[in-house]
Amino acid sequence: MRVVFMGTPEFAVPSLTKLHARGHEIALVVTQPDRPAGRGLRLCCPPVKQAALALGLPVCQLERVNCAEFVARLGEIVPEVVVVVAFGQILCDEILAAPAKGAVNVHASLLPRYRGVAPINWAIVNGETETGVTTQFMAKKVDAGEVILSRKVAIGDRETAGELYKRLAELGGDLLVETLDLVQKGAAPRAAQDPSQVSYARKLKREDGEIDWTAPASRVFDRVRGMTPWPGAYTWFNGRSLGVLRADPGDADGSRGVAGEIVRLDRAKGIEVAAGEGTVWLLEVKPEGKCAMDAGAFALGYRPTVGMRLGARPAPPEA
Repeated sequence: MRVVFMGTPEFAVPSLTKLHARGHEIALVVTQPDRPAGRGLRLCCPPVKQAALALGLPVCQLERVNCAEFVARLGEIVPEVVVVVAFGQILCDEILAAPAKGAVNVHASLLPRYRGVAPINWAIVNGETETGVTTQFMAKKVDAGEVILSRKVAIGDRETAGELYKRLAELGGDLLVETLDLVQKGAAPRAAQDPSQVSYARKLKREDGEIDWTAPASRVFDRVRGMTPWPGAYTWFNGRSLGVLRADPGDADGSRGVAGEIVRLDRAKGIEVAAGEGTVWLLEVKPEGKCAMDAGAFALGYRPTVGMRLGARPAPPEA
């Protein structure tokens, strides 16, 4: 089929490459503009742009896709289907109506659960044991379209958002190929979403990574996993931010210490911290302005002691 593909991050790359390998005619790849990134703020092109250029596909980068010029260009291309995978912009009615066979979206959740931009992270933070990928015919309301196909996967006990992201990206590409085969034959299912099952996965903020030590240990551990690699889980140590890169569940039923209190130091393993219920082992941390290190090495160099409490925010500066 003649396809216009819209996507931006690494998550969308397997979908693009698998559509191309399947033999679909990708008439245009639309992605976000290059953005400054890194310490030097050098302009970096989106992963989808890199993949498209490697495949020899035409690329269009737009700050605002719903402009009259692009709508007109879409009319000249006459796509049979528009495919959207983590594009990052909401499409206007004219774009949704342009393809003869509809606009298809790949979403990283089991819709209607976790509509929104960060479904992978919030599924882990909320302690879900399974998630998946859904393809849908796009509607005006975000992630509310009729479901075509969905596939479930189990979330690993220690799997981070970054690890799950990679797995779901590959699954999304496979499911998209299967979906377009059905769309091409006119045999794609159209199942309405159950509004009573809707939940949302809002955009992440830096503050979402802050650990609440009054929560049960399982929830602290899930937040660390769900915020890895971005925005990153963190706590406070001696008035400075302490990133938590890796953790492990500790004593689930223990009642040692108050929330945030260091209850054990082990140079080989790390730092055991009391939560609202049970404990959590910090395995790898990143002190503010420093490189990541094993928590045992942090304990040796920064000299925390049993009984110290993590999580106290620094006092605001005096006016």
